[in-house]
Amino acid sequence: MSARALRAEPEVRLPALGKLAVATLERVMPGLEGGTLVVRLPDGSTRRFGSGPEIVLNIRNAHFFRRLATRAKLALGESYTAGEWDANDLVAFFELLLRNAESARQRHPHVRRILEARPRANRRTGFLRARQNIRYHYDLGNDLFGLFLDETMTYSCALFENEDEPLEAAQLRKVRRVCEKLRLGPDDHVLEIGCGWGSFATVAAKEYGARVTGLTISAAQAELARARIYEAGLGSRVEIREQDYREVEGRFTKIASIEMLEAIGEKQFESFFAACDRLLAPGGWACIQTILVPDARWDRYRKTPDWIERYVFPGCLIPSLGALTQAMRATQLQVSNLEEIGTHYAETLRRWRARFHEQLADVARLGYDERFHRTWDFYLAFCEAAFRTRSLHDAQLVLERP
Repeated sequence: MSARALRAEPEVRLPALGKLAVATLERVMPGLEGGTLVVRLPDGSTRRFGSGPEIVLNIRNAHFFRRLATRAKLALGESYTAGEWDANDLVAFFELLLRNAESARQRHPHVRRILEARPRANRRTGFLRARQNIRYHYDLGNDLFGLFLDETMTYSCALFENEDEPLEAAQLRKVRRVCEKLRLGPDDHVLEIGCGWGSFATVAAKEYGARVTGLTISAAQAELARARIYEAGLGSRVEIREQDYREVEGRFTKIASIEMLEAIGEKQFESFFAACDRLLAPGGWACIQTILVPDARWDRYRKTPDWIERYVFPGCLIPSLGALTQAMRATQLQVSNLEEIGTHYAETLRRWRARFHEQLADVARLGYDERFHRTWDFYLAFCEAAFRTRSLHDAQLVLERP
């Protein structure tokens, strides 16, 4: 779709559904705390809600209201990618919504019921569907990811020492933290479940002397990871396999998995930890880094699909800590340590989004249109806001197999 098609002309008159939606906003929004939301409507009128720093929501087209009425949790993202609204500060807008979400649910239970009306399919992710889901996101192209990731091609939360630190240094610190928690050494053979483009495998082999078997089910990732390993001269110590973790045989002294768990879906949590239990040698250690939904929101979140699952990461479901410990109950794995690092994710995402914006001309040259740009802008901005407001966490879990 062309950029011109996304720039909808404002409608002079607000239809009946729009008037109803504005009336609903005027009932729901007066309790807004932590900022002022200035809403500019398609008919040229303006509404103000709350107090404090101003955030401007510019609704360009009345189709915005129809989506809100019919598409529940998908509406805001679908409307944004269609060009029907903008905000002067997208991250701050999401922060304001997230900070007020729980109190709004309590004050207006009928709105909550509407948002939760569409149940999540929650299918078991078989081998074929798992590959399809991963291809949808990761096989967009290594060139695309290379535009906004750092030089290590690490697509997970970094660990910063200060605000001015280069992203590459912060990502290497995170990878080394995982290696140290695993107590890696030259006698170790590490299985990495979800190896990405090889950043952990490179550090584990080059700096700690370990052997690494890295798994991915993305053909594009596997190709580049192998090339990077070869260029680093680590071909004798690192093997990159295009293989599902459920198909792996053998025993490993250590297991690492960095933000892969979110992609497999709730029905595979037990399968994942059963595989770790089966593959990890007695006395071995595993370090699992994963995004987490707070336990208090888990039941509500898991029941209904969200926009990111539909348009960015099909099949994904972010776990809660309680859901993971429940999934481990049938194994011999024991939680030895947990470190929450989610505050660093907001800065990581801010860096990615800034780099993505800086490279928009190159994104277009790769064949991606304005709808794609707006999809990824929404995704990165919302995730940054979610970590800033602690609506999402990120944790490194160290597991021991006695």
